[in-house]
Amino acid sequence: MSSLRPFCLTSWLAVPAAAALLLLTPASHAQTPAAQPAPAPAQSPDPAPAAPSQTTVAARSSEPRGVTSRAIDKVKEVAKSAADIFSRVPCLPPKGGSKAMGSLPHVASKLVAGQPVVIVAFGSSSTAGFGASSPEFNYPNRLAAQLRRHYPTADITVVNAGVGGEDAPEMMKRLQTQVIDMHPDLVIWQVGTNAVLRNLDPSDTAKLVEDGISRIQAAGGTDIVLVDPQYSPAVNQRKESAGKMIKLLGNVAELRHVGIFPRFEVMRDWHENQSIPVESFVIADGLHMNDWGYACFAQLLGDDIIRSVGQIKLGVNVPADVRTYRPM
Repeated sequence: MSSLRPFCLTSWLAVPAAAALLLLTPASHAQTPAAQPAPAPAQSPDPAPAAPSQTTVAARSSEPRGVTSRAIDKVKEVAKSAADIFSRVPCLPPKGGSKAMGSLPHVASKLVAGQPVVIVAFGSSSTAGFGASSPEFNYPNRLAAQLRRHYPTADITVVNAGVGGEDAPEMMKRLQTQVIDMHPDLVIWQVGTNAVLRNLDPSDTAKLVEDGISRIQAAGGTDIVLVDPQYSPAVNQRKESAGKMIKLLGNVAELRHVGIFPRFEVMRDWHENQSIPVESFVIADGLHMNDWGYACFAQLLGDDIIRSVGQIKLGVNVPADVRTYRPM
């Protein structure tokens, strides 16, 4: 079981040199031997040793500054790259998609009132961020950054409760401690992909998810959005099972009056309607999203949260039992 990782927005300029250097680790994860501390100088019988030359002092002082400066510059480059991720391939909503806006009344009301907002991203490796080049680029951190840019004075916490390899049976075991006990305003529950890959009965998964939603709702004060499997080669190889899973999760969302982010349809639209190659949003394993995929997923998710807040501000009365969540 992994520990929860709340996202904390930190200025890139404030990243310590040591942390910055960690971001420079190559994708192969090759380990760099740790620097060994310099041995202590031998004690001299002379109580007043000669002062080091100016050249020696300059060499000692300039080297750390140079390393730190280069590390910070590199972090700035990574940050700029993250900000410009849509410059070549824009993140667009599905063509011809539903225009109906869902309702997220609890998180929207909290933001309007200026109260702290807690969002729990619950799921498996797609939530943990496998495939992203850096933890900063997984979807929960992207979502947190987007919301904080839009609401700079808001106190927003996004907790990443994703554990790779899990599906509904394992997630239910930690639902209480890692979701309900956090008293979240919004739970984004990504589920179903690993069940499809394991050839588990989609009906069993749907039943567990429905039970989990009931437990979250019984605690009160929480919006819920389900996220169905991703459109990717590995999932598409089990097309029949994936189709059943997607349909059943949609039925559960409708039955329990919660939102659903139709990730499969959104990603299929990227490829089939927007002509984006699959390898542009899925990594080489044919399953997990890459930086662009996570970024666009988070962007569409964040857009609808922001739109829901706008409805609350304008006094639009969205019935509590109408929360079908569809990206525009």
